Amino acid sequence: MKVANRLMKAAFLLGLLLVVDTLATGCSGGGVGGSAKKLDIADIGWTENTAIANLTKVLLEEQLGYEEVTVTKSDLNSVYDGVAKGDTDAFQDVWLPNQKDLLRSVEDDVVQLSFSYQGETKQGLAVPSYMDTTSLEQLNDSGADLILGIEPSSVVMKQITDEVIPAYSLHQKLVAGPTDGMLAEVEDRYRNQEEFAIVAWSPHWMNQRYDLRYLEDPKNAFGELNTPAQITTIIKKNLPENDPVATAFMGALILDEEQLNDLESTINEVGEPYEGASQWTKGNSEVWQPWVEAAQNAQE
Repeated sequence: MKVANRLMKAAFLLGLLLVVDTLATGCSGGGVGGSAKKLDIADIGWTENTAIANLTKVLLEEQLGYEEVTVTKSDLNSVYDGVAKGDTDAFQDVWLPNQKDLLRSVEDDVVQLSFSYQGETKQGLAVPSYMDTTSLEQLNDSGADLILGIEPSSVVMKQITDEVIPAYSLHQKLVAGPTDGMLAEVEDRYRNQEEFAIVAWSPHWMNQRYDLRYLEDPKNAFGELNTPAQITTIIKKNLPENDPVATAFMGALILDEEQLNDLESTINEVGEPYEGASQWTKGNSEVWQPWVEAAQNAQE
């Protein structure tokens, strides 16, 4: 009888220990040292945003033990509210000054991290170099009848509609649509040596794949968008406290023009963002290792 009681007591204690261990594991989260096991980051579909978001997912999951990092499709008009309300943890493609008004509208409810792109950006209207056009003033004299644009919510599209087209009395039709669709159209038209204009920017792999000429803007119709922009990240306000690992990682993440273009090109060649980003990490550990170390140090 005494043996049976001892066995029952041992079984009870073992069961209790298992319950406590399960609860502890469930509360600690995945990631280094018990950081948040899940993260939700935004992707508005712009090429560099898709690339950086998926690179973040790969490294947090594969190097820092996160259970799941979700890359959620969004649009520019709603992504700021999503981060401010805490529905989304981070947005890693804040172009300044382009998005300064959007940032200003939520600045008390988000945290801005350091700039994640080390290089000089460029944006505007461009044409294939096989065209003779060098300036926006000359675009009407070309054979181009379309300006291939991107998402209508972008600041540059609004600037083209409200300022650039009127300033130069452009007769070309501005076509809005997803960035991927625009690039597919560019591929076909470029291959056939057609004349057209596109909304272009750098950093982007399009500048390596196609020989483009950015058109001069003598009337400064693009305004402050002619000034090189900086790219940064915003995170929800309580993320530094709740997840110092992810915060430190995203704060340390920095890419130069060559690195970002190479990442984008790899993703484009592979055809799937996560797989492309994962492949890129295998040959570029010297680039991302400092970011991982910063995340590890934040927990310590």
